[in-house]
Amino acid sequence: MEHLITLFFATFSAAFMATVPPGLLNMNAAKISVEKGKVNGIIYSLGVSSTIVVQAYIAVLISKYLYNNPHVIDLLLKIALVVFGFFAIYFFVKAKKKTKGLQKPKKVSKKNSFFKGVLLAAVNLLTIPYYSGLNAMWNASGWIKFQFRDIATFVLAAGCGTFAVLYLYTVYFNKLETKSSKFSKNSNYIISALMLVLLIITLIRIFYT
Repeated sequence: MEHLITLFFATFSAAFMATVPPGLLNMNAAKISVEKGKVNGIIYSLGVSSTIVVQAYIAVLISKYLYNNPHVIDLLLKIALVVFGFFAIYFFVKAKKKTKGLQKPKKVSKKNSFFKGVLLAAVNLLTIPYYSGLNAMWNASGWIKFQFRDIATFVLAAGCGTFAVLYLYTVYFNKLETKSSKFSKNSNYIISALMLVLLIITLIRIFYT
């Protein structure tokens, strides 16, 4: 039982730290909270976290394969390169078209916010290699074994760590009422720039590692 507690907090911390830097998922959590309300931001965060749980589970199942076949990781990075490039252009074009100021939160389907979180998390193809590497590291440290309770603890901690950060982004930006208009206006430019940064980092990883 003690190793499960260690495993949970180690994985929670790793997921938390990986989600803290501004990126596609957390910036969208803040954006949705500002434009559509706090509840929709939380629903979106639940959608993201649910997908992270599934991705973490997949990562556990294929961690050994990824470790022994580095070309698979290279393929995932190349696919991620295309995805980041697409989103960099998409959010830049969207920001150019957005000329109106911040409007009052609209009544939108909470289901839409949930599935948007699921979709955006699903296209983040770096998640599986990340948790596969993390799983291999924990396995080498003796913190995790390929048993049900260990795997369940690992994937639950990954989801909880991710949700904790997204919740903070949702609440933090939702409280900045005086700055909400400015943030909403520039958020698409911010996300576009972040996608460009991720694209550059991915290029470096492909050609220099």
